[in-house]
Amino acid sequence: MNRNVPHASSRAAAALLIAAAISLVPSLVRAQTAAPAAPATAATTGNEQEQAAPPVDPSFSAWSLAQQCRNKDNNAHAQCIGAVRGVIHGYQYGVLFLGERASLPANETQRVSLCLRGVPVSSIVDEFVTDAAQVSDDSLKRTPAEVAVLGSVHLHHACN
Repeated sequence: MNRNVPHASSRAAAALLIAAAISLVPSLVRAQTAAPAAPATAATTGNEQEQAAPPVDPSFSAWSLAQQCRNKDNNAHAQCIGAVRGVIHGYQYGVLFLGERASLPANETQRVSLCLRGVPVSSIVDEFVTDAAQVSDDSLKRTPAEVAVLGSVHLHHACN
């Protein structure tokens, strides 16, 4: 059994943690900078409240990034590597920010952290491209690139 590939329930939990961390960072940054928050559109159905998903930038969707990463042209591949590196660094800084600014349950920062010491970005890109190939193009076009990259990285390099 490969210890680096979590079970389906672990992957689902990781995806939820990533989504929660990503959604918390902008609100914490807005609170720190005292900028007015844009009102969220919400529809109430019974006792639940659902927020409309923000629109996906088609130029930085999971689909467009996967296409760029598949392209072996030097310029496109360099842009892909830069984008993946930026997403990962931004996420890691967000986790550090949350860990310092919010009171999280014990080991929560560890659960959402990435263990990337000694992992080349090129292998992260290859894993992302492989993972993206398993998802329909329509779904990739509706998924922000950041979410897809972080989901792939967390799947392969979570700190457990």
